Amino acid sequence: MKKVGLLLACCALLTACAPEVGSKGWCEDMKEKPKGDWTANEASDFAKHCVFTSNED
Repeated sequence: MKKVGLLLACCALLTACAPEVGSKGWCEDMKEKPKGDWTANEASDFAKHCVFTSNED
C-alpha cells in the first residue's frame, strides 16, 4: 500500500511541473512532440489555443 501512495505522490509532482494547457510553453512542447503521439484532446487543445488564437490583447 505504501508503494501506491508513493507512486501517486510522484505522479502528482510530475504533473504539477507540466505547463498549463494553452500556455506558450505548452504550445512549444506540443510542437516538439511527434504528432502521432498526440491524444485527440491534445490535438483539439492545440488547434484551439495555439493555431486559432485571437490577436485581441
